[in-house]
Amino acid sequence: MTQNDGELDSLVRKRIRALRVAQGWSLEELSNRAHLSQSTLSRIENGRRRLALDQLVTLARALDTTLDQLVETASDDVVISPVIDAAHGLMRWPIKGDPGMSVVRQRMTGPPPDNPARMRAHPGREWLVVLSGTAVLLLGHRRLRVETNQAAEFPTMLPHAIGAEGGPCEILGIFDRDARRGHQRDEAAKE
Repeated sequence: MTQNDGELDSLVRKRIRALRVAQGWSLEELSNRAHLSQSTLSRIENGRRRLALDQLVTLARALDTTLDQLVETASDDVVISPVIDAAHGLMRWPIKGDPGMSVVRQRMTGPPPDNPARMRAHPGREWLVVLSGTAVLLLGHRRLRVETNQAAEFPTMLPHAIGAEGGPCEILGIFDRDARRGHQRDEAAKE
């Protein structure tokens, strides 16, 4: 076993214990959920028992996490730099923990479209917060003003559009995988 393997082994053991404690579970409760004996679980957490893949899978399920998240290395980047899309005036930050999620910062100067036919609908969910100015969110037949420091969350299957009111506004949006794909198709269609 290399030094890195030893560090990963120790990290996984700490995560198992930390997740158990965060749930407020005793060794007995997690051992019942994972169908392991308390002594086996205690030895796994304390490093006195070898980590077996089948036990890690069982523990990940019992702790309501994935094996990937349980064994993810601590050396992965913590700070993520944005990807700049100057053509569309966007900055995107990928969310490492869930590659299907995307964070986008966008400056808007124009109002939302007047024509309801220009509103888009696609699978997914979107969350946004207005960083500055006032945004107008058209959501189905509703027109919502979202002021600085206010947020909105909605299913993107509702026809929607966003624009600025009374001057430029800047928003930070979080899209799940389906919403991000829907917006990428919308951007490609505009070109």
